[in-house]
Amino acid sequence: MSTLLSSPEAALEAARQLASEFARTAVARDRQGGIPKAERDAIRRSGLLTFAIGKEFGGSGGSWADTLAIIREFAQVDSSIAHLFAFHYYQLATLRLFGSTQQWQKLHRQTVEQGWFWGNALNRLEHGVIATPRPDGAYEWSGRKSFATGTADADYITLSGARADDPTQSLIAAIPAGREGITLLHDWDNIGQRQTSSGTVIFDKVVVNSDELLVNPGPFSSPFASARALIGQTVFANLYLAIADGAFNLALAHLRQKESPPWFESLAPTAQKDPFVLRHFGELWVKLEGARALTEKVNALIDPFWAKAEALTAQERGEFAINVAKAKVATTQVGLEVVTRIFEPLGARATTAKLGYDRFWRNLRTQTLHDPVDYKILELGDWILNGQLPPPSSYS
Repeated sequence: MSTLLSSPEAALEAARQLASEFARTAVARDRQGGIPKAERDAIRRSGLLTFAIGKEFGGSGGSWADTLAIIREFAQVDSSIAHLFAFHYYQLATLRLFGSTQQWQKLHRQTVEQGWFWGNALNRLEHGVIATPRPDGAYEWSGRKSFATGTADADYITLSGARADDPTQSLIAAIPAGREGITLLHDWDNIGQRQTSSGTVIFDKVVVNSDELLVNPGPFSSPFASARALIGQTVFANLYLAIADGAFNLALAHLRQKESPPWFESLAPTAQKDPFVLRHFGELWVKLEGARALTEKVNALIDPFWAKAEALTAQERGEFAINVAKAKVATTQVGLEVVTRIFEPLGARATTAKLGYDRFWRNLRTQTLHDPVDYKILELGDWILNGQLPPPSSYS
């Protein structure tokens, strides 16, 4: 049974306590891969899975800004756990955006009552699943879907499939993760995000009932119904920033823990006073602070944006998309620089496997390839030069 958290401060404190526990095993679990079952269950018990669900549905009524702060707490020590937690709320947002009022409110309420952890099989660029209509109005879904983050050990999932009668059109649904015909291959073997369970899911004539389809209003039916990608990209920007913060802070602690001799050609008394070491940390800190400012701007805008709901205009959606793109580009570029360059002031000893500092680079490099950052930069260029707002899509 999960705890009902009384305030944002209580939620953040719960996240910090969990993050401290996760940090102790993060390096070993990164090597191990697989499902972080004990960690997921700890999150289930904490009350954090219902923190941002409305009070009227039994949750704590937390904001997006507070939820993003929790994601960052986790991501600084274990970005796989942060990814899984973030995608739980990403799917709950999907229900709100695509489903009818009756659908999303019922599922939010049941999430609280049943303690559900949501997973994702909704890669809409990948039409590996075909949904075939049946006479009773249900569909049979067959095929395979990769990058199914969090589906292993999930209670409920969102999924997408191409319509058999029109493969250019997608259907989106929400169903129990344990439904007959669903098989998990547990084949996620990428270099980073190794405990996100983002492997392949096979659907073999999985029955999806008509009331499980998220078609009213469905995606892209209004500016608000097309906002899913912007929620996801905001989550990613916060993940990237926190991974970079985690690497940077560990590098600082590494050098601060004891005085180290400088490079033999240095005139400084210690490595901590070496001008090149100071230059590295100074440069990286300035760049991190710039990326943080752009991300915090988006985080301050997301709750007013979300509150507009169906009243959201296309102009408001587009302007928010520009701010999200700026944060996404900055956290990608700065983050990758930070997780790479921290080794230069630390030296060769920092590459020992037992420290696991390489996981920050592997995790960020894997996650930032979710979609090409070049296309975000093109969107920004088209806006600043031509005044063209990003068109709604699955990634912008």
